[in-house]
Amino acid sequence: MMKLSRRKFLYLAAGAAAVPVSARTAIAQAYPARPVRIIVGFGPGGAPDIVSRLLGQWLSERLGQQFLVEVRSGAGSNIATEAVVKSPPDGYTLLMGGLPNAINATLYDKLNFNFIRDIAPVVGVVSTVNLLLVSPSVEANTVPELIAYAKAHPGKLNMASAGSGSAPHLAGELFKMMAGIDMIHVPYRGAGLALTDLIGGQVQVLILSMLASIEHVRAGKLRALAVTSATRSGVLPDVPTVAEFLAGYEATTWWGIGVPRHTPAEIVDWLNKEINAALADANMKRRLEDEGATVLGGSPADFERLIAEETEKWGKVIRDAHIKPG
Repeated sequence: MMKLSRRKFLYLAAGAAAVPVSARTAIAQAYPARPVRIIVGFGPGGAPDIVSRLLGQWLSERLGQQFLVEVRSGAGSNIATEAVVKSPPDGYTLLMGGLPNAINATLYDKLNFNFIRDIAPVVGVVSTVNLLLVSPSVEANTVPELIAYAKAHPGKLNMASAGSGSAPHLAGELFKMMAGIDMIHVPYRGAGLALTDLIGGQVQVLILSMLASIEHVRAGKLRALAVTSATRSGVLPDVPTVAEFLAGYEATTWWGIGVPRHTPAEIVDWLNKEINAALADANMKRRLEDEGATVLGGSPADFERLIAEETEKWGKVIRDAHIKPG
């Protein structure tokens, strides 16, 4: 019975492999025949919006077909993700998804979709570095000094975030857990308000993207104790990583392109090839790096692996810290 089942399987597999050859060619030649939408789940001016517009412009110029960015902000990117999940799987609706999707998989008890099941990964696009920032009033110039101060004054430091369950919040909770310290979480409605109060000294600690905070560091309004990436940043080479003091700590924000599940593999592969070409372009790479981003690229499987690893990692933080959506 086992031999018969295997023989039948191999026969069917061979047939399936042979049939789509002409179809693959037809799909590759026809796509894209009309404008393609890139759906972004956060407001204009943020990292995913900036990256989507740079990528969309490059693809439009290269392919002679428009790649248009459409912002559908709200609910931590869940509105945008659901819109893509419900779109036809034809390659004309793309999602600029990322870390918030991996976080939301655990943060929200009930969603109308399952990100890993319902979105097919195409390619990772960029990762962005965060900074561990303190107000100048804090008596700490290094990560060990901050940890020592927090241990000597438990519950006296306020740690701001862009909202409960946001990426800055989880990065801060991971830092607290690994350092064994207690800081009071103060959620804000957005990173801008948190940053303003950090500069003003109303809160003392914040982990935020380099893109949003580096000018304040350069102006001396804030002190950057560390970067949250695995390696130091070329933009601030003298600033150490958190991992130099807490081995294994890493909290980067990443973004990539996904499509509705059941989108033809030929279209997924085509998009992967063209986006990788964009990321390899010297001008595109320089523009992304000027925005504080690091190019990712790679295969759909590479992006799928990143999503799975980050979903598991941040799911554990959410459960251990008992985090609820704001």
